[in-house]
Amino acid sequence: MARMIGSVLMADVMIGVDPHKRSHTAVAIGLSEQPLGELQVRACPSQAEQLLAWAAGWPERAWAIEGAAGLGCLLAQQLVAAGEQVLDVPPKLAARVRLLQSGDTNKNDPNDAFSVAVAALRSPAPRPVLAEDYAVVLKVWAKRHRDLARARNQACCRLHAVLCDLVPGGVRRGISAGRATAILEQVRPPDAVAVARCELAAEFLADIRRLDDQLREAGTKLAAAVRASGTSLTGLFGVGPVIAGTVIGDVRQVFRFPGRDHFAAYNGTAPVEVSSGGRQVYRLSLRGNRRLNHAIHMAAITQISHKHSQGRAYYDKKLAEGKTHKEALRCLKRRISDAIYAALVADARRASGACAEGPGGQPGNHSASRAAGSHPAHRHFGQATPGPGHHPTTAAGTRGRAGHSPVAAPLPPAKPQVQVERPQRSEDERPGGAARRRPYSAARKAPMGPRTRPLKPRLRTNPVTTA
Repeated sequence: MARMIGSVLMADVMIGVDPHKRSHTAVAIGLSEQPLGELQVRACPSQAEQLLAWAAGWPERAWAIEGAAGLGCLLAQQLVAAGEQVLDVPPKLAARVRLLQSGDTNKNDPNDAFSVAVAALRSPAPRPVLAEDYAVVLKVWAKRHRDLARARNQACCRLHAVLCDLVPGGVRRGISAGRATAILEQVRPPDAVAVARCELAAEFLADIRRLDDQLREAGTKLAAAVRASGTSLTGLFGVGPVIAGTVIGDVRQVFRFPGRDHFAAYNGTAPVEVSSGGRQVYRLSLRGNRRLNHAIHMAAITQISHKHSQGRAYYDKKLAEGKTHKEALRCLKRRISDAIYAALVADARRASGACAEGPGGQPGNHSASRAAGSHPAHRHFGQATPGPGHHPTTAAGTRGRAGHSPVAAPLPPAKPQVQVERPQRSEDERPGGAARRRPYSAARKAPMGPRTRPLKPRLRTNPVTTA
C-alpha cells in the first residue's frame, strides 16, 4: 500500500478519479504517466468496493480525487475508511494539466481522470485526504447558519421592495419583524392591488419570523459545538461562535500551513506581488478562501467599532502613519490572521499532547518550529476585553492562558513583514485623484535609484566602406 514519507508520496501507481453525481471514472497511470487501466462505475453503495476490486492488481497505489471536498467527498471518505492513501486535487490544477498537455486534449471523463492522476503525480506537495473529525461538525452548522442568514437577507430585501409600493419612501434602514408588523398595521389598502401587496408583505414577514427562529436554533447548536471543541479562538476579540466555526471548519488541520505567511496567503490577507523590473509593487489579493477572508473581515470591523480594543488602537496607529482607511484595515486583518493562526497552532499542540509528531498526529511536522513566525508578543493580539477599564496589555495577554503550551514562550522574535505592513499599490489603484495621494518620502524613493536612459535597440545597417 502507498504511504507518505514526510511530504513525498511513495506509490508506483496513481489512480485519478473524476467524480460525478451519477458515475465515477477512474484511470490508473504509472510513474512514466502511461495509462494502465480505466474503469467507470455507477454511483451506488458498492462504488468503493468495485474500485478496490479493480485496483487490487496494483498493491503500491494511491488515489487522486478531483474535488475531494465536493462531489467526491463521500467516495474519498469511503476509500480513507478502507485504509487507502487518498489525495485531493483542486479542479483548477487538473484543468491546467489537461489544457497544457500534448496529444488528446478533448474534454471527457477519461481525460479528466487522467489529468487528475498526472496532477497528483507531479505535485511537489500533495494534499492528503483525512478522515472526517469534529471540525466537520462545526463546518456543517456554520454553513447552516450562513445559508439561513442569506435567506433572511433575501426575504428582507423582498419585503423592502413591497413596502416601497405601499409606504411613500419605504423603509430606509434595516427592518425587523416587529418593525414590519407595526408598518403593515398602519397601511389602509384602498384597492385590490394594495390588498394583494399587503398579503404578499405579510407572507414575507412570516418568512422572516420563521428564519429568525431557525437562525436562533442554528446559532445555539453552533455555539454548543464550538464550546465542545475546546478552541481558544473565541478568546480573540471579535471572534464569536460563527466566525470560530467557519475558521475551524475551513482550515481543519493547521499542519497544512508551514507558517503564518502561508496561512495569510490562504485566507487572502497577504498582498500579491506584481513587480516587474526595478519596480516592486504589492496589490490587494483577491485570491484565497474568500469565506475565511470574510470571517476575518468581520472580526476586524468588530474590533474597529470598539474603541477600547487593541485592534482599534492598532488601526488608529496605522491611520496616524498616513495610511488610508482601507490600507489600515488590511493591516489589521493580517494581524488578526496571525493571531488566529497562533491560536490554531496552540489548540493543535494541546490536542496532540505536545508530542514530537505535531498537530493532528502527523509525523514529520514540527509545530514548534512552524509556529516560530507567530511571536508571543503578538499571539493574543485582539484578545477579548470586557470593557475599557479592563484593557489588557500585550505582556498580560501572553502570560499563560489555560491550555496554551509554554513551549512557545522562548521563540525568537518574528522578522518584520515589510510587504504586509505597508502594501504598495500602483498609481491606477490609489483611491481619488492626485490631491488624495500621499507624496512619496525620500526613503521610499531611495531604492529606485536615478533614472537611466533606456537602451536603444540595435539596428542592422550596412557596413561603411572607406576608400
